[in-house]
This record gives sequence, structure tokens and C-alpha cells, in this order.
Amino acid sequence: MSSIKRDDWPEIGELVVATVNEIRNYGVYVMLDEYGKEGFLHTSEISSSWVKNIRDFVREGEKVVLKVLRVDPEKGHIDLSLRRVTKRERREKMLLWKQSKKAESIMRSLSQKLNIPLDEIHEKVWIPLEETFGTAYEGLEKAAMEGANPLIGAGLPHRIAGVLAEIAKEKIRITSVKVQGTLRVSCRKPDGVLRIKKAFAEAEKVKIPNGSSKRIYVISPPRYRIEVTARDYKTANIIFQKIADIVMQSIKRLGGEGKIERG
Repeated sequence: MSSIKRDDWPEIGELVVATVNEIRNYGVYVMLDEYGKEGFLHTSEISSSWVKNIRDFVREGEKVVLKVLRVDPEKGHIDLSLRRVTKRERREKMLLWKQSKKAESIMRSLSQKLNIPLDEIHEKVWIPLEETFGTAYEGLEKAAMEGANPLIGAGLPHRIAGVLAEIAKEKIRITSVKVQGTLRVSCRKPDGVLRIKKAFAEAEKVKIPNGSSKRIYVISPPRYRIEVTARDYKTANIIFQKIADIVMQSIKRLGGEGKIERG
């Protein structure tokens, strides 16, 4: 199944995983793994600092995360950037790509075990999982934790769901990731300390999904730390942002001010 490789073209601003094919003095030719199309990374888009040797930044055969700058389907051109991709974007995109590859491998195992063509697996399994869970991998991860019921709920036939859940449990190791950041919070009112405590107390009430955890503590005023652990970056980021937003809204309402610093 070629569920990762797509026949369409990437969108401007999209993050893509690419393999470095050829390095020239003026730039780098890459192959976009998810689209099966060639793209070009100009020297000026490799780093914000001066690039003396391109191979100090990329090597032939290396997998890199790039941002799409321009797309010209008529000419077959895709211009890309490395310097405009943040560390967090690179980490999260590569994780999603690896998860998609793992999902493809599981689908091939399902195809072989049930003797069902990959095209049919794509239609009956991959697409319903994407529609229900956002990505096929998230559905498979849920099956690895909870069994066949989530798959059946997504519309998969009982027999396929049962076998797929068994394969998912065998091949997916449930792990956790951490997202953290610092909040700078201050309040110049006479009872400012109490108001800050009240703002964070409201954030402590945030309900989080099973399998996730949060920790909020003071580094040294006015710096406070939020640490969120979850099964994936998407969930962790959502929880972090929700907590941070509540603190910012609360402290502003209470007469103070705040700023979010990620990382």
C-alpha cells in the first residue's frame, strides 16, 4: 500500500519529510517521501547563518524535515526551506512520519494475515481510521491499548478489527512524551502573590485525558514551569496550551500580566 505517497502536490507552508539525493554548490536536490516528487533546497534556505559547506548541515541519504516555499506543478518545481523549520516542528513532523510508516507496516501484516489485497485494506481500514481518529496510527495506538472496540466503533468489520487489534498490540509499544514551557507571571497589586496563586489554582483544575499528567511549579518568581506528559505530542501540546491560556486569562482578569515561553 502506498498510503503515504500521494499523487497531489504539497501546499505552501506545509512541512514535508524528504530524503537528500544530491548536493550541489548552489543547493540540494531531495525526494519528498510522502509525495514521491523531487524538490530543491537552495543554499540560502539551508541556514540563517553563513553556509560554507552544505554537508555541515545535510548529507546524502539523510532524512530531513523541510518547509514548502513554492510549488509549480506545470514546471514540476517544489522549492523548500530547512532554516524556517523549528526544532519542535522537526521533532513532531518526524514523529508523525514514523508513525505513518509503522501504520503502513501493520496494514501490510493485516493484508497478509487475512489474504486481503492492500487496496481493499486501504479502503476498508485505513480511510475509516483516518476519518475517525485523525490518523491511522492514532486508531491503531488506541487498539493497542483498548482492543478491538475502538476499531469496531470506527466502522471496521468485527473480524478485521479483532485481527488488527492483535497485530497492533504486538507491534506498537505505548510510550509517553513530555512538553514543557515557562510562564512569566506578575501582578503589582498589594496582594499580587495571592492573585497569582489563584490564577494557577484555576489551571490545576484542568481535566486531562487518561494516560496524561501535568505538573505546575515555581522556578523563581516571576517564572513558573508547566510540564505535561502524554502519549503523543499533539495531546501534550493541547493540554499545555489549555493550561497556559487559563493562567494568562486568569492573571489578566486579576490585574496582572503574563507571557508564555515554550521549550
